[in-house]
Amino acid sequence: MTTREWGIQAIKDEAEALLDLIPKIDSQFDKAVDMMLQCKGKVIVTGVGKSGHIGAKIAATLASTGTPSFYINPLDVYHGDLGVMTHGDVVIAISNSGQTDELLRFIPMVLHMEIPIIGMSGNPQSLLAKYSTCFLNVGVKKEACPLNLAPTSSTTATLAMGDALAIALMQKRNFQPQDFAHFHPGGELGKRLLTTAQDVMRREDLPLFRPETPLEEAIIIMGKAKIGTGIAVTNGLLCGLITDGDIRRAIEHWRADFFNHTVNDIMTRRPKTVGPETKITEIQHIMNDNNIQVLPVVDNNGQLLGVVDHRTCMV
Repeated sequence: MTTREWGIQAIKDEAEALLDLIPKIDSQFDKAVDMMLQCKGKVIVTGVGKSGHIGAKIAATLASTGTPSFYINPLDVYHGDLGVMTHGDVVIAISNSGQTDELLRFIPMVLHMEIPIIGMSGNPQSLLAKYSTCFLNVGVKKEACPLNLAPTSSTTATLAMGDALAIALMQKRNFQPQDFAHFHPGGELGKRLLTTAQDVMRREDLPLFRPETPLEEAIIIMGKAKIGTGIAVTNGLLCGLITDGDIRRAIEHWRADFFNHTVNDIMTRRPKTVGPETKITEIQHIMNDNNIQVLPVVDNNGQLLGVVDHRTCMV
């Protein structure tokens, strides 16, 4: 086989391992999800070696999707870290063989504290399976490794099972995008979900005029603002809105008579608006659904505060 063919075969083997995992999602999976859903404390994930690396990823995924969770190395427990565990926690213990010595020495401590254990292993006959409150079988037929030694398919299957638990918990909790943003405030999604109109709206050099302003003058004001929209106000209150498209249609309709008309003759009197606390994601939906590029930002009394356009919403 060529180098490329070995790579393709590895992916095929791991994909097959994942598909074989589906029938193993049974009542024990339901029990595991319910245990974590009812958990009053933390979900503590543990494992040694490659299982530990996978466990750390599972813990991070759980924590970022609404389930308080962290990873602990069982070796550290023997040196004082047992204190992080309290009654009300749930432990996810991961071992492909289910017979890892360091992990098995950790299990009696957890049982003594009456902390339930969700075991994840490829060996249903293992000691880990025996002492687990519920057991998730992540066994694979073979590793993607040509020697069938290096953890490859088995770690992929374990990671997928962890993701399956996290997704099921998200559904049970009705976890929403805004919840995700609170756990990821520094990411792009967090910015979009937490940023409001007042955070990005344009306040200065707005294209403002009165309804009685001649259209010839309105064109000049709009050209300086360069947002393709002009806003009609009276005593600071929003009265209407005109766009470059409105101007073009008016010229086509009135021809030479265009210059005898005012903003009042073509403005939209009840344009779409948003409040200062409106989230950017909602503003983007309004713009997309109504095929508009600019939205005035107003307070509860209709006082114009600023404008947002599609460029300022690209946080």
